[in-house]
Amino acid sequence: MPSTVRLHRVLATKPEKVYRAFTEADALAKWLPPNGFTCTVHSFDAKVGGTFKMSFRNFTTGDSHSFGGEYLELVPGERLRYTDRFDDPNLPGEIQVTVILKKVSCGTDLDITQAGIPDAIPVEACYLGWQESLRNLAKLVEPEINQ
Repeated sequence: MPSTVRLHRVLATKPEKVYRAFTEADALAKWLPPNGFTCTVHSFDAKVGGTFKMSFRNFTTGDSHSFGGEYLELVPGERLRYTDRFDDPNLPGEIQVTVILKKVSCGTDLDITQAGIPDAIPVEACYLGWQESLRNLAKLVEPEINQ
């Protein structure tokens, strides 16, 4: 039975900046792949009904996996919903991702729900990957460089 993971972080930056990190291809390529992976964005159209396609490559082995999806809902600075589907037939089904951003006194409250994770992917590995990705996200969005 497919699994669900829920993640929560508070980031010391504005919700609009975090939203941009989810909707700009070069930003996603920088923070989304877990440590030890690189990311290639093959196509990217961040609009409702728009699609994306990318692949992660394991830097140690050179093996890669590709996936893509569709944007279902985009509310700037507040909410994103999109699907993910692996190209690998051994990882069937459609993953639904919901990202909720809320302005708080010290920055942005970030909640992510990823539902429908294929059974072949251990939930703890999913959590581990997301934790690394979210640390990378913080390194991208929290610095305030005004030059």
